[in-house]
Amino acid sequence: MKRCVAIQHVAFENLGVFVQPIEEAGFAISYVQAGVVPIEPELWKDADLAVVLGGPIGVYQDDLYPFLADEKALVATRLASGRPLLGICLGAQLMASALDAAVYPGTAKEIGWGQVDLTPAGLSGPLAELTAAPVLHWHGDTYDLPRGCDLLASTPITPHQAFRPGPGQLALQFHAEMDAAMMETWLVGHCCELGVSGFDPRTIRDDARNLGTQARNAGVAFMRRWLAEEVH
Repeated sequence: MKRCVAIQHVAFENLGVFVQPIEEAGFAISYVQAGVVPIEPELWKDADLAVVLGGPIGVYQDDLYPFLADEKALVATRLASGRPLLGICLGAQLMASALDAAVYPGTAKEIGWGQVDLTPAGLSGPLAELTAAPVLHWHGDTYDLPRGCDLLASTPITPHQAFRPGPGQLALQFHAEMDAAMMETWLVGHCCELGVSGFDPRTIRDDARNLGTQARNAGVAFMRRWLAEEVH
């Protein structure tokens, strides 16, 4: 059986709706908790699919969270190998940083449910499954587009929402893995950020209930197509 290894930064941010298509494609999923369990380089290198999930810290905070330096080195090694790699939110920022692009606070926090605008390159591949579909945005940082990478998606607040370093390697700033099922864990886990930033959890909860099924269906379709077309 193929192996999918996912680096997790907070317990409630997981593969979400991506679990179904990943398991259907024949992968056994395992999680490694960043900063708690050492990530074995051989396990990471040999994984058929590697994933770096989101979290509420910044790539540039490795003085506060020293494990980030080792994690970025693992991401850089994986990128250089050309093997399948998916980065989500913080994971996407780590990929950008590993490719020598700047990562920094954006002009505003982008939190809540909304769409992404796909570029022609995005529309020509698996992300086309997200056309007009809701995804969850939850970030304050952004990044410059790494040199040589295709820009796949954007929003007015965050112009660089997704990029593709090469076949089977994809960075997503947004959360296409989310539906309504796990929303409450996010609202509790990020309650301090919501309070400080002035976002109402009731609005996000209501949007999840209204849009969650559409988000789930689009997220599953995207992941199923990405695995079929790009992960070998």
